[in-house]
Amino acid sequence: MKVAIPKEIKNNEFRVAITPAGVHDLVANGHDVIVETGAGIGSSITDDEYESAGARISATAAETWAAAEMLLKVKEPIEQEYGYFRDDLLIFAYLHLAAEPELTAALVSAGVTAVAYETVQLPNRALPLLAPMSEVAGRLSAIVGANAMLKPNGGPGLLVPGVPGTYPAKVVVLGGGVAGTNAVSVSVGLGADVTVLDTNLQRLKELDEVYAGRVKTIASNGFEIERALLTADLVIGSVLVPGAKAPKLVSNDLVSRMKPGSVLVDIAVDQGGCFADSHPTTHDDPTFRVHNSLFYCVANMPGAVPNTSTYALTNATMPYVRALANKGWHEALLADEALARGLNTHAGHVVYEPVATALGFDHVSLATALA
Repeated sequence: MKVAIPKEIKNNEFRVAITPAGVHDLVANGHDVIVETGAGIGSSITDDEYESAGARISATAAETWAAAEMLLKVKEPIEQEYGYFRDDLLIFAYLHLAAEPELTAALVSAGVTAVAYETVQLPNRALPLLAPMSEVAGRLSAIVGANAMLKPNGGPGLLVPGVPGTYPAKVVVLGGGVAGTNAVSVSVGLGADVTVLDTNLQRLKELDEVYAGRVKTIASNGFEIERALLTADLVIGSVLVPGAKAPKLVSNDLVSRMKPGSVLVDIAVDQGGCFADSHPTTHDDPTFRVHNSLFYCVANMPGAVPNTSTYALTNATMPYVRALANKGWHEALLADEALARGLNTHAGHVVYEPVATALGFDHVSLATALA
């Protein structure tokens, strides 16, 4: 199979969809790998390293897309890439279609077969391809939140751990999944006063055991969210409904009553955000004000640490990339129920039901798409 990797062109997106080790793996399995020139530079991977691993370097994005039978990306295609879509193309990438009606329409119109990293789901409901980037985003959220609280950055001028004789920052984490757990870990490491809310009591018990009382664990509901946020200095939103829009947990009215200078980091902004006033921002201009609070809503947070993110992502995706290349998408999906759940669009139809429901598209079942 011809597997192509274009250069990411989303604002400040420095990740790349494959490492030289991944190229070597595919070439060893008899596949032709085409990498757009400069695709790995943001992750400190040179064209020479890709060539040494067996890749062919292409000169332009158009040439890369045209050569692809399977196209690997990190982030979803943006509008200037829609013209490369065609009905015999397989795209394997983060897509987040529930928050992307225009992209969904373009994929459906072109008949693209699109498999989304974020909806590949194991029988135990784990999301193996979302997990590494959730780990990165979760850990990063506490760091960028601490940075946003500096006075020159628009925050209240609060040092997260404080110093002897002063109070540490109060950090509230909404959601105890992979991202939330990693946000808690770094927040505790920074010396914050941490509270985590989740609807899953078993998860809260696990966090309580890990941190032995150093973290407050609260069953999540509207009353407790409001109670926690009214005294919070930093709020990290990390709720997730796989493939669907994130629930709105924090209203505009609640933000209006929060402490002046409080910072809210929305990890879920890729899926529409879990704060009512969230909208995607970029690394160039990451924050905006809502009442007296500062929102950080960068939609590709792991893109800021591409050295870590690219290798973590490739470690997770390569078993699935190898299966798709070796067997073809149809046989690979038939053989792996988890991978099959990643199919979002095919032959002019939306296959993943939560996306169809969120955007009002007609839905074709997975069984029908694979028949």
